[in-house]
Amino acid sequence: MNAAPTLAPEQAHARLAELIVVDVRTPGEYAAGHLPGAHNIPLDDLDRALPALRTAADRGDLLLVCASGARSTQACARLDEHGVAATTLAGGTDRWTELGHDVHRPAGARAVWGMERQVRFTAGSLVLAGLLAGRRVGGARLLSAGVAGGLVFSALTDTCGMARLLAKLPHNRPRPGDLDATLAALAD
Repeated sequence: MNAAPTLAPEQAHARLAELIVVDVRTPGEYAAGHLPGAHNIPLDDLDRALPALRTAADRGDLLLVCASGARSTQACARLDEHGVAATTLAGGTDRWTELGHDVHRPAGARAVWGMERQVRFTAGSLVLAGLLAGRRVGGARLLSAGVAGGLVFSALTDTCGMARLLAKLPHNRPRPGDLDATLAALAD
């Protein structure tokens, strides 16, 4: 598998009006701030969105965006497997905002922690619970060891099973109709 093509934030900023920007973060992360004009298609819904993304890619260049670039790189690879060309934003929205570029925050959007913060909180809570429960039941410390092993595996493979599980929680899922409206807009 080849590395996904990347576009530096400065290059993307200069070409923003001509790019079709797709944010693959969860709806909560997207609502907390996204590139102007970006469409939200969570990574877990990418396969469902494939026909609309193929149509959009026929009209212009697709730029996939996430917080750091890891999820958008995965999304580019999945699209590439289906013959859809896409580029990822180097450094993601984190780097975009570090450089002082504008992000759009919809009025009245619900505030949800970013996925990385959700993972850190959940992992830390599980480790702490395993250690505390281990004072009474020795085997409970295996929970802490399992989470530690998962974090090491996550770092080595640049994937995160915990993030995939957390992305399925209701506050991280699109509201009914939101994804359908996004797909319709991309297909037009």
